[in-house]
Amino acid sequence: MPAHQPIGKATMKQKVADRMQGISAFYVMELLQRAKQLEREGRDIIHMEVGEPDFPTPQGVIDAGRALLKTGDVKYTAAAGLPELRGSIAEHYRRQYGVRLDPARVFVTPGASGAFLLAFGISLNPGEHVMMADPCYPCNDNFVRLFNGHTHFVNVGSDSEYQLTADLIAQHWRPNSKGVLVASPSNPTGTLLNGEDLKGAIDQVHELGGCFYSDEIYHGLVYDRPAMSALAYSDDAFVINSFSKFFGMTGWRVGWLVVPEDFVEAAEKLAQNIFISTPTHSQYAALASFTEENLAELERRRLELKARRDFLYENLLRLGFKIACKPEGAFYVYADCSAFTDNSFDFARNLLEQEGVAVTPGRDFGEYLANKHIRFAYTASMDRMAAALIRLERFICR
Repeated sequence: MPAHQPIGKATMKQKVADRMQGISAFYVMELLQRAKQLEREGRDIIHMEVGEPDFPTPQGVIDAGRALLKTGDVKYTAAAGLPELRGSIAEHYRRQYGVRLDPARVFVTPGASGAFLLAFGISLNPGEHVMMADPCYPCNDNFVRLFNGHTHFVNVGSDSEYQLTADLIAQHWRPNSKGVLVASPSNPTGTLLNGEDLKGAIDQVHELGGCFYSDEIYHGLVYDRPAMSALAYSDDAFVINSFSKFFGMTGWRVGWLVVPEDFVEAAEKLAQNIFISTPTHSQYAALASFTEENLAELERRRLELKARRDFLYENLLRLGFKIACKPEGAFYVYADCSAFTDNSFDFARNLLEQEGVAVTPGRDFGEYLANKHIRFAYTASMDRMAAALIRLERFICR
């Protein structure tokens, strides 16, 4: 008999890590998979569920990435990112917000997701709580769970424009609270905090001894008033941003994190270990995002998205949807569909099956009134949205 007998399947069963029990998938992925299947079968599907506009990456950005690839010198960069790119990001804060920012506090990451991982990894201890609004972007909760933290959701509605205010933060703070995450503009509602309310929220968190995390990935995509950065009010905020949304570089996977000065060394060490570096060609491409020519193109796209927002908003109201707050940023409308259903997931599924329009059900963004809401993304062209609205009207009038 051999000294080391292989262990068979009957005697050993490998287990998924316990932390995965709390990690949720996107409910909309079920609908997206079905949408792709219907497209393979020849159906015409209008996509209003995906947070990715139909615009291509700007040509100047593509050219910059291609130029680096042609050199063949696609090696690792420093873990914190290209010095030139970190400097350009710091200069962006000076031009856009009047903020003087030390580039040493800027860390280039693989998308905003990488920025969240870095921010929570260097600041959050197991068992600590991060306060977030409900509804909010679902991955943020999962990032907290990954570090064995907990999310404390606070129900928000139109009275606070779906945002966490200083009063709500003070009311819901707990002994084991680590900090507060706000998103302005937010996903799914598209609302933003004005400067006074943002400053009030930051001051309240710091008074309580917590960390303030500011999700600013939709900055630039605002339509009625400017969005203010948390850095305009505090040097001690963690600020997450990305080249994906306003800059149109989703698949290039480049984001950034600004950390308080006391966290620079920790961020450097963690970035070295979990990223090594953000893709080099993507970083060189991102450098071209700040040219005058590219910024002019991005402004043209912003105006197009504003026109799409107005068109979709007005027509959803006409059809009988309720929209508590007109979105001021991002590219989403969070609409109350309770006039037509008490189950927004079933509504979304049936709309896809019967009319070929894909939207996102509210339960992807939390639990508070989730069954009453649908998120519509105005990421398709005006013609495609017009066709979607004709189908939507036919669906609800049956």
